[in-house]
Amino acid sequence: MAKRRKSKLYVSRGGDKLHGALSVLGLDVAGLTAVDFGANVGGFTDCLLQHGAGKVYAVDTAYGVLEWKLRQNPKVIVVERTNGLYFVPPEVVQIVTVDVGWTPMNRILPIALQCLGNEGNALALLKPQYEALACELENGVVRTECLDGVVERVLDGLDRLDIQVKDRVESNVPGSGGNLEFFLEVSARS
Repeated sequence: MAKRRKSKLYVSRGGDKLHGALSVLGLDVAGLTAVDFGANVGGFTDCLLQHGAGKVYAVDTAYGVLEWKLRQNPKVIVVERTNGLYFVPPEVVQIVTVDVGWTPMNRILPIALQCLGNEGNALALLKPQYEALACELENGVVRTECLDGVVERVLDGLDRLDIQVKDRVESNVPGSGGNLEFFLEVSARS
């Protein structure tokens, strides 16, 4: 099994991924209240805080996984043992980040958009390896010739839900097994 590379700036490589997307998309999270669906150890949460977010709801189904330094940060509201599909923040938030492996985009993004105010952003990490059919995978990696089809199928599904993909950028850090991943900046179609 290959050793996982660690981040030098954040508690996990997830922070590096989100940092890259925020930079490419030119998104400023300073002072914003955020929800981080799929917080896990807290890479996205850490990145949001280091970019000046005012508060982050770190939501994950796991318990005791969020890094201690984030757990102790007064700007982090730890929401453990909670599936993002059933989380309703107690206040309107301005940005929602999504890094959930097994929950399809067409299920989590409508929920993410419900958390936002009128001018908020949702930024979701699309992991095609979790959206692909078994015949489109080889050893857990989406076959090259299938990748575009998997991504288009996800985007078509979001379009049918009236979810607008405002932008799509390739993650600067590959996923497990070298899988290509993409950030989707989305909003509800008005």
